[in-house]
Amino acid sequence: QVQLVESGGGLVQAGGSLRLSCAASGSISTFNVMGWYRQAPGKQREMVALITSRGTANYGDDVKGRFTISRDNTKNTVHLQMNSLKPEDTAVYYCKLVAGGAFSWGQGTQATVSS
Repeated sequence: QVQLVESGGGLVQAGGSLRLSCAASGSISTFNVMGWYRQAPGKQREMVALITSRGTANYGDDVKGRFTISRDNTKNTVHLQMNSLKPEDTAVYYCKLVAGGAFSWGQGTQATVSS
C-alpha cells in the first residue's frame, strides 16, 4: 500500500511562488510516474505536471514555462515549483503516483493566489 503526503500549499499574491512537495511511502516499484493534478471549485481535475522515475517530465499547457516538476528517487519525493502564479492557479493540488498498474492519490493541499 502506497501513501502520499503533500505539503507546501498556502496563500500567495499574484506573481508570487509556491513550492509543493509530496512524499511517497510503502511498496513502490522502481519505474513509476509521480505528479500533480489540481481541481478548482466547479471544475474537473486536471493534470499539472508529471515526471517519470527516469526524469521525463510533461506539463499541462496552462503551466508550461511557469511550473517545474522535480523528484528525488532516493527519497521517493516529488516537488512542484510554481512561479509567476496567477489567480486562476487557485486550486487543491493533488499528488498522484502510478506504478505497477495501480495508482494512489494524496489528500490534497490548497494553493490560493490572490489578485
